[in-house]
Amino acid sequence: MPPSGDQRANSIPTSEAKTEHEPLVFDAAILGSVSNIPSQFIWPDNEKPCLDAPELVVPTIDLGVLLSGDPLAVSKASELVNEACKKHGVFLVVNHGVDSGLLDKAHQYMDMFFGMQLCEKEKAQRKIGENYGYASSFVGRFSSKLPWKETLSIRYCPDSQSIVEQYLLSVMGDDFRHFGRLYQEYCEVMNKLSLVIMELLGISLGLDQVYLRDFCQGNDSILRLNYYPPCQKPDLTLGTGPHSDPTALTILHQDQVGGLQVFTDEKWHSVAPIPGAFVVNIGDTFMALSNGIYKSCLHRAVVNNRTVRRSLAFFLCPKMDKAVTPPAGLVNSASPRIYPDFTWAALLEFTQKHYRADMKTLDAFSSWLQEQESNKKIP
Repeated sequence: MPPSGDQRANSIPTSEAKTEHEPLVFDAAILGSVSNIPSQFIWPDNEKPCLDAPELVVPTIDLGVLLSGDPLAVSKASELVNEACKKHGVFLVVNHGVDSGLLDKAHQYMDMFFGMQLCEKEKAQRKIGENYGYASSFVGRFSSKLPWKETLSIRYCPDSQSIVEQYLLSVMGDDFRHFGRLYQEYCEVMNKLSLVIMELLGISLGLDQVYLRDFCQGNDSILRLNYYPPCQKPDLTLGTGPHSDPTALTILHQDQVGGLQVFTDEKWHSVAPIPGAFVVNIGDTFMALSNGIYKSCLHRAVVNNRTVRRSLAFFLCPKMDKAVTPPAGLVNSASPRIYPDFTWAALLEFTQKHYRADMKTLDAFSSWLQEQESNKKIP
């Protein structure tokens, strides 16, 4: 069983609490070869990884069926998506039209960035309370159960021209213009793909095909480059701890190393990499949007002692001020409202300033919202 995720235990510590510990630096070039890893990266026994987890059978959806116009093929694909999203919240997509050369370059450029010296990467340092930038583990934000990874998070808005390229130029300089252009293109392609997937999800829920696509038009999304260095004690730590993504939808492209695990049927399962396929998982925002019909995927990442693992995660998020409320067709006397209305801006603030995302984020957020509303009513 995964941990219960007590809200108080998972609250983000104050700056005073964080300074009680000696400063820690996660430099992958050094720690990748250290046999005794720092205690801050050692996870509790009940959360330590299972490195030989059984493989999860995940449905593979051919997105070409949406273009084929074959009603039987579309119906079959939507049934598979419905079943997977009700059970564990994850499925694969193929025949998606994303150029393999773009994917290869996106992974190569990750090697270039994360292979630089730490002081160079820190030009894009993510600041406390911000959502974008470079992070070496969660050093400085949390003091225990740190993930064995480096990340670079970049904001993407389809309505803001060249936002990815301009951000990388501003923090890394003109030498990174090609880097910015590549990931700008990657985000644009992921945005198109995510809207196609939203159409399929709409069909699977019995909604109008364009309902969810329209909901996510003009989104305010995030691209995250994940880099998991080798660890000499992979049985003691995690690349990413157990959590559900707060976002609406995650489109993940992982390399062939493997390490993604999903919790279902009371145990952890591995999701094996399939060349050319994207992993799609439901996030908390979509779970609320579906009135709890679809399950936010509980997942984590394990590391190994042999080689680096890379992945690219595109987190589809609504506009910041968009009200997240389920469509009328998903609410009735047999299925009453589960979650209160909220905006993506409010949930994002909650996970950045008040709560470390885990498997209970949406429940904790709903309670927090209700508490905020109650406080407003007190004269």
